[in-house]
Amino acid sequence: MFATLSDLLKYIFGINLPLPIQMFGFMVAIAFIIGHYVIVAELKRKKELGYFTPTKRSFVEGLPATRNEIITNAIFGFLLGFKLVFIASNYTLFTQNPPALVFSFNGNFLAGIIGALAMGYYAYYEKEKTKLPKPLTKEYEVYPHDLMGTIIIIAAVAGLIGAKLFHNLENWDSFVKDPIDALLSFSGLTFYGGLIVGLGAVYYYARKNKIPFIHLIDAAAPGLMLAYGIGRIGCQLSGDGDWGIVNTMPKPSSLSFLPDWAWSFKYPHNVLGEGVQIPGCVGRHCAELPLPVFPTPLYEAVMALLIFAFLWSIRKRINITGMMFSVYLFLNGMERFFIEKIRVNTLYHIFGKAFTQAELISSILMLLGLIGIYLSYKNAQKNGIRG
Repeated sequence: MFATLSDLLKYIFGINLPLPIQMFGFMVAIAFIIGHYVIVAELKRKKELGYFTPTKRSFVEGLPATRNEIITNAIFGFLLGFKLVFIASNYTLFTQNPPALVFSFNGNFLAGIIGALAMGYYAYYEKEKTKLPKPLTKEYEVYPHDLMGTIIIIAAVAGLIGAKLFHNLENWDSFVKDPIDALLSFSGLTFYGGLIVGLGAVYYYARKNKIPFIHLIDAAAPGLMLAYGIGRIGCQLSGDGDWGIVNTMPKPSSLSFLPDWAWSFKYPHNVLGEGVQIPGCVGRHCAELPLPVFPTPLYEAVMALLIFAFLWSIRKRINITGMMFSVYLFLNGMERFFIEKIRVNTLYHIFGKAFTQAELISSILMLLGLIGIYLSYKNAQKNGIRG
């Protein structure tokens, strides 16, 4: 396993390049970048088909910098200087535990003051260059794909909060023991928490900006599935705890073409440090599971990428509003529901029935998907739409 990007580079190329980038966080960033590209491409396609109309916006050109702009830039500059110089002088510690240094109160105060002055002046200088004797008001058109950068940031922040919230609710005992680590750790994220809270935040933003939400999520469905698959690759590479139950069964002959680790795996050097000490290993991340388990993140990554390929292949054939996202909900829920049968998770007990948080939510998603497919189809029939 590769807790950091440096570990992967060392494994592949044999170079020791200390980078403060955790593998899971790196793959999540890649997932957002690629997901953004795919969703923008689909939004542009739907724009050409007439699903979206532009909204008018205006801005005033030639204004001087306001006091708030200068203060905001100065605060950002202070934080940048305060932290960056301190991190540079304590780089080894930073690579070992980035959140501990980033979220601490330690820093270089003098560098912060210099950064504040520099960024405050920069904001003032840039506006002075474009200041006009008489400011002009200009209008421009905005389509949903133009706002995708903002939407991604909103989805990322809200999704991270939701993912952390749902994970800590599911693992309350661990949260109570060390709440700071639980909140700041890059591991320990529940996808469905991120999906639910992220969608809620995007819905609010879409309504506020008069974007047809149903067309937006129809366009986003394939990209969401692709991003999920890439994120699961990050889980597998880092060994972040999303593995399955113990699997000591011999590999079936029908799967002989697969490497052994794709059937059962001990996740050596996992980022959580969970398991037993690896003989002869020195340093951090020297643990592996005592018994092999199902590598469920690998299975989820494969299934998610296959579902993405399916959604991408049918996107031009579906003309029914809401159908694409409904199919996405059903397939997403079905994939997660069945993988839960071999995953390690906290069990809830209600009315004598044991189930996981993900099983409950995935069942609801499948039901919502089926309802959405039915209602979308009936609505299309009512309006004389086929396809």
